Amino acid sequence: MTRLFNPQSMELTPFLFFTGKGGVGKTSIACATATALADMGKGVLLVSTDPASNLQDVFGTDLTMDNKEIPDVPHLFVSNLNPEEAAGRYREKVVGPYRGILPDAAVQQMEEQLSGSCTVEIAAFDAFSSMLTDQSVTQSFDHIIFDTAPTGHTLRLLQLPTAWSGFLNENTHGASCLGPLAGLNDKKQQYAETVRALSDGKKTTLMLVTRPERSAIKEAARASSELKKIGMNNQCLVMNGRMRQTDSDDNLAAAFMKREHEALANLPENLKDVPTFDLFLAPFNMTGIRNIRQLLSDQVSDRERKNEHPAEEEVTAKYPELHDLIDDLLNKKQRVIFTMGKGGVGKTTIARRIAQELAARGNKVHLTTTDPAGRFDSTESGEDGRITVSRIDPKKEVENYRRLVIERSRDQLDNEGLAYLEEDLRSPCTEEIAVFRAFADVVEKAKDEIVVIDTAPSGHTLLLLDATEEYHREIAHSAGEVPVSVQKLLPRLRNPEETAVVIVTLAETTPVLEAERLAADLKRAGILPSWWIVNQSLIMTRTTNSLLKKRAENERDWIERVDQDANHRFAVIPWQESQQPGLKKGVR
Repeated sequence: MTRLFNPQSMELTPFLFFTGKGGVGKTSIACATATALADMGKGVLLVSTDPASNLQDVFGTDLTMDNKEIPDVPHLFVSNLNPEEAAGRYREKVVGPYRGILPDAAVQQMEEQLSGSCTVEIAAFDAFSSMLTDQSVTQSFDHIIFDTAPTGHTLRLLQLPTAWSGFLNENTHGASCLGPLAGLNDKKQQYAETVRALSDGKKTTLMLVTRPERSAIKEAARASSELKKIGMNNQCLVMNGRMRQTDSDDNLAAAFMKREHEALANLPENLKDVPTFDLFLAPFNMTGIRNIRQLLSDQVSDRERKNEHPAEEEVTAKYPELHDLIDDLLNKKQRVIFTMGKGGVGKTTIARRIAQELAARGNKVHLTTTDPAGRFDSTESGEDGRITVSRIDPKKEVENYRRLVIERSRDQLDNEGLAYLEEDLRSPCTEEIAVFRAFADVVEKAKDEIVVIDTAPSGHTLLLLDATEEYHREIAHSAGEVPVSVQKLLPRLRNPEETAVVIVTLAETTPVLEAERLAADLKRAGILPSWWIVNQSLIMTRTTNSLLKKRAENERDWIERVDQDANHRFAVIPWQESQQPGLKKGVR
């Protein structure tokens, strides 16, 4: 039986954390929850720690790190905890004392080391931990709601309290992958209190937000398992975007229902005992107080819903398609193609489709991916054997990379230096570096093929790899020698005559904002995307379903924004029922 998500009828803890894969709707649900509780007369503080936060768009007002009251929602205060701003303050605290003492090049490299996700997360954690422990804040509100970053960030963010509470007690050399920790020892008590608050089921609830789709549910299951390891056992699952049975009145709507039923029928075991609540797919954008309040309304009858969204003229649009991108790649004779994008946008699927299209035109193609769910083996090939496939295991690559660096450094460093290095190699950046090295080896070996690479190394990672060619290991964040294959691949990435970088996104708020951040990150590393792809678009499907037509119309503004971001070099791919988990034996 469906249980609708209704905060006003639930017994909720003082602290609520909304987490989930990018684009599943956690910001919208966090805002709707905060508004519903405030409408009950509860004092509510809503805090976003998402780097791509759009709280200001939802509430139609400028927001800062200060608590701001929302005039149209009495009792609701909102704070946009800007992780970049917090990281900037933290970075200057660390680097400032060395200005004028160390060479400018060394200071510049320190700044780059502290521009990665580690620093952003620890700075954000440092800021929000005070909200959980400062009685002047906790006693001022009945509920503090955190709209956290996408799942990958959130896992590390929420695991930091446990890691730090142990590390600060044992640390003697005063540094880690997050930069020098000197001056933070005075916060041990605050971090210990934060650990207790996070694991106290009477104080904290983890709201796992997902959609009725396999990849999103799988991410929620992983988050649930990982966060239980640090004591966050009080969890709820919010299934956002479910279709009503009455909405399945055309082929596309029926396909939505089919995918939903298949995903829910295969719910991971560790989620089956988690209390689950549903939210129906909304036909409107989550901006404005009226829409936010309407999101949680369960009083609208089917007749009212049909009257609210009367039949409209057919919603269609003509945009560039994938074949336009393929034409451009072949005309420019680009041999290395990267698909990049945040989780959940379908970049792995797009990499496969690009490989298939290239092979269909008579090209030999090598496709490589880190997708753990890729159900194909390395011997599978496309039409006439023109596609070869490899899959890189990130865990294996990280393990091999760490072992290699430690062994190379064992004779050069004392015990304290090795301890520092081992801590350094636990950085989230290490996985990107290790995987990127593996991709570099693939590209180096595949000189006679077009290489399609499904990955997303950040501009920060690329700059760290590049820096190791110029600075000593003690200064550079990426320890160890840089292989020749990596040295060659970095210039290749920056050479548009040889390499095409394709950014994949969806025509929705969070995915587009995150894609823009990725593009800016890559620009810092001297890389300009060749094309953008808007994946899984409804606007080109010719659906007759009133709800899906309305959602299709809402895509227009985001596609226009991508058009501008991409300097008119973009393609739109219609929504498809099958996500092609593996390569087909034949290619169109």
